[in-house]
Amino acid sequence: MGGELKYEIGQNAYIKLVLHALKHKTSSVNGILIGRIGKDDVIEISDSIPLSHSQIGLLPALELALIQIEEHYGSQGMSVVGYYHGNERYDDVELGNVAKRIGDQIHKYFPQAVVILLDNKKLEALPKGKGLSPVVKFYTKDASKTWRQGGGSDGGGRLTIREPSSNIVLLDCISSEKWQEVVDFDDHLDDISKDWLNPGLFK
Repeated sequence: MGGELKYEIGQNAYIKLVLHALKHKTSSVNGILIGRIGKDDVIEISDSIPLSHSQIGLLPALELALIQIEEHYGSQGMSVVGYYHGNERYDDVELGNVAKRIGDQIHKYFPQAVVILLDNKKLEALPKGKGLSPVVKFYTKDASKTWRQGGGSDGGGRLTIREPSSNIVLLDCISSEKWQEVVDFDDHLDDISKDWLNPGLFK
């Protein structure tokens, strides 16, 4: 792939990962990004799968989830293209070691993998402005295999939301407390009647 990497995230995938973090404000959350390489080598992120709010970094739970995720999405021609993370502390704006480690695992299988980190400060500012940019930061691996924040002046890639009005829809979801409906893999392991695919979330 030549030139800078470009990532495009769909509205539902974007909103779901933010709602997952809002549901568990006092703990770290994480999840998997699903998609494919589209035209012009753009990585299209079409879904996000909420994984955990309590067992962050626990490899057996992660491996179990990845097997089920790959089985479900492989038949649709999609695969794991990245990882998302929300830090426990509101003021923690760094990509931590657990997020980097899980990102490293995904990078082995998908070299263009992206790691998305929820930016609490951008999220807090959202109702006050008319921002159309994502309330997240994103990271890709540079030539030295280091996770580097994208979108900066050093040309570390670009992340856009497919639907420009997604932040307006996100605010509606927040005001209606839609985040209460999000089910992650932890919830599913506690009660298998809860569907980690969240099929009714946007209906």
